[in-house]
Amino acid sequence: MEERAYKHILLAVEDGVATITLNRPESLNAFHFGLGAELGQAYARCDEEDEIRAVILTGAGKAFCVGADMGGGEKTFGDVDGARRAAEPESGAPRLAAWQLRKPVVAAIHGHAVGVGLTLALQCDLRFVAREAKLAFSFVRRGIIPELGSHSILPRVVGFSRAADLLLSGRTFKGEEAAALGLASEVMASEEVVPRARDWARDIAKNAAPVSVAIAKRLLWEGVIETPPETMAKEKQLLAWAGKQPDAAEGVRSFLERRPPDWKLSASTDLPDWPGA
Repeated sequence: MEERAYKHILLAVEDGVATITLNRPESLNAFHFGLGAELGQAYARCDEEDEIRAVILTGAGKAFCVGADMGGGEKTFGDVDGARRAAEPESGAPRLAAWQLRKPVVAAIHGHAVGVGLTLALQCDLRFVAREAKLAFSFVRRGIIPELGSHSILPRVVGFSRAADLLLSGRTFKGEEAAALGLASEVMASEEVVPRARDWARDIAKNAAPVSVAIAKRLLWEGVIETPPETMAKEKQLLAWAGKQPDAAEGVRSFLERRPPDWKLSASTDLPDWPGA
């Protein structure tokens, strides 16, 4: 397993899968902008490296992320923009959010995920959640509001009325309810969460064409704000392009020959021009 060094997170790569671990277990992985900057850099790194086909986001220790680090007391949210700017790395390294990657990102929520801990997971493509994990979009109970696009993403994931319940109340709920709401892709025992995420990610890394995955993911996320006809127009052009590429032939050939596929295209260099861009 190859590991990359950061201060507040861990990044390890094995079998085509990158695992990003929020690494502040002494504070239950409480979020601050230094951690956020490193997470964005790690995502960008995962996006650029072709050997990485899928990404897992999880947390060290007992929790996934219990929300903002409130060590600043009542001034914690007094200058959010200033705190964000102060944490900007001098290197100017590129940063991405989970939904912007050209690879799938699955959140392995093995323990509590509260506030920004849950909105970070909401930006992922899937969420595997521990049955007893406590979850909450707790912002309104701290006198602030949800962020990271949650007002747009959550209604698409769980429906408007359920999103209103969760965002406007800030109430706590558990993994079982998250699954019933559709927020959790799967729910299981805490010790099973990361292994299940790893199995899912390895399957993608082994069997899914990286350029096809990148196109499908972008269409999914752009579909959050588009009408079905707008998405269908893009799909028509992109499907015609994909069908002419060597990976389309390889996908059929490997299926008929009952062998693992040998994909030729790279998500970092071979994506088509985007319709309407």
